Amino acid sequence: MKTPTIGFIGGGRVTRILLQAFANKKINLLQASVYDTDPEVSRNLKKRFPDIHLRSLEKVAAQQIVILALHPQEIMETLEKIAPFVTSKTVMASLAPKINSTRIASGIPQVTKLVRMIPIAPSVINEGYNPIWFAPGFPSDEKEVVFQMLDFLGTTLEVDEKKLEAYAVISAMAPTYFWFQWKKLVDLGEEFGLDHQESKEAVLQCMYGSLETIFTSGIPLTEVLDLIPFKPIGAYEKEIEAIYEKQLKALFAKLTS
Repeated sequence: MKTPTIGFIGGGRVTRILLQAFANKKINLLQASVYDTDPEVSRNLKKRFPDIHLRSLEKVAAQQIVILALHPQEIMETLEKIAPFVTSKTVMASLAPKINSTRIASGIPQVTKLVRMIPIAPSVINEGYNPIWFAPGFPSDEKEVVFQMLDFLGTTLEVDEKKLEAYAVISAMAPTYFWFQWKKLVDLGEEFGLDHQESKEAVLQCMYGSLETIFTSGIPLTEVLDLIPFKPIGAYEKEIEAIYEKQLKALFAKLTS
């Protein structure tokens, strides 16, 4: 099947993640075009991925698949700008939370082949877990093309649109809740006498095993939580849970309001 042309509107982090995932798998990027309002962002992306094309907003919007790699607050204004250049044949994919399909359709009513996806950063190493929603009536053959493309990102699961914001909070943003903690453990390991590789490997293997233990071992949760009797930061667990409750519930409310 011929690779469709793809236009990325926005050349920031999420576009870099997707292009890197494709590059890792030796996917030809000659069919990819990018537009960003910041010329420096575009130039840096071109240096990293020389095969892509830097084009005008109008030309990027005229590709077969158009990906809105933008922050939510930029979506509606951008739709107004590209409305003259998209057609009923365009596959329009938004990677932003909060702006739902009803609002997207209001800006480009001629486009019915809508897609929304919440990508996760580990897609950059082809280990993503990316929920996706297709508009009702989305052609099955074109859906298959989209799934084939996304297969290079890791796991893609089709979900109801109303669940996308929940995935955004507990999955897409979740690495930021933990990465700095894992880095601190590696730093402390080095401070305690391990070399960098030893410390990194110790934390990596511990995290793998810990996740398997709590989610796939079949051991009751109460038993898992009791496997280690000494809990050095146990006194702060309620405080940490309260931070999750306050910050993440507020974020979810903002995304769904």
